[in-house]
Amino acid sequence: KILMILVMFTFGTMAPFVRNINVSSSELALYRAILAITLVGLYIFITKQKFDLQSIKKEMLLLLLSGAFMGINWILLFEAYKYTTVSVATLSYYFAPVLVMILSPIIFKEKMTVKQLLCFIFSTIGIVLITGTASGGTNDFLGILFGLGAAVLYATVTLLNKFIKGVGGIQRTFTQFISAIIILFPYVCITEGLNFSTLTSVGWVSLLVIGVVHTGITYCVYFSIIEY
Repeated sequence: KILMILVMFTFGTMAPFVRNINVSSSELALYRAILAITLVGLYIFITKQKFDLQSIKKEMLLLLLSGAFMGINWILLFEAYKYTTVSVATLSYYFAPVLVMILSPIIFKEKMTVKQLLCFIFSTIGIVLITGTASGGTNDFLGILFGLGAAVLYATVTLLNKFIKGVGGIQRTFTQFISAIIILFPYVCITEGLNFSTLTSVGWVSLLVIGVVHTGITYCVYFSIIEY
């Protein structure tokens, strides 16, 4: 639980760094995945971990799907930060754990407690209040929609990971980052193109922090946690 709190706290500090990076949301998501996979790859190489290719092959479809959803999820979250305030975007995005909580009894036959039910009710009320108390402009509404869309995909990635068996957290995350890059790279090339030359020194530092800390390290810890 302590590790999960630290992971959520780390995710919550990402927005200020995102706003320092002057590229499109999809391009930022691509760079994030590339930096993260580099870090995780180095860790695997240094620690001399061996890939369980048989298990990965068995779970390949789920790994590729979850990785693709992860990449799209990042795009939507970064768009949310552009259209509304950090607090509204983040609160909308953090509806994801609530979605996981309400869907788990249906998918995994887990028993829902009264406490969990109350959390779902109050979280839903909170989202409604956020929607109603935002400035009311089109941008705020779009930001909330992007944030909720990211939440749905985030919840989907979490649920898909619960089905993946026999693949360790590090190996799982590495494979999912590969899938995210496979989806994001052609999309970015077709739409905006690569514009990393426009990044300032502050932008580069912010990108490194997002790629290394908020993605490479944090996702490895997160997906290792949910195995339990």
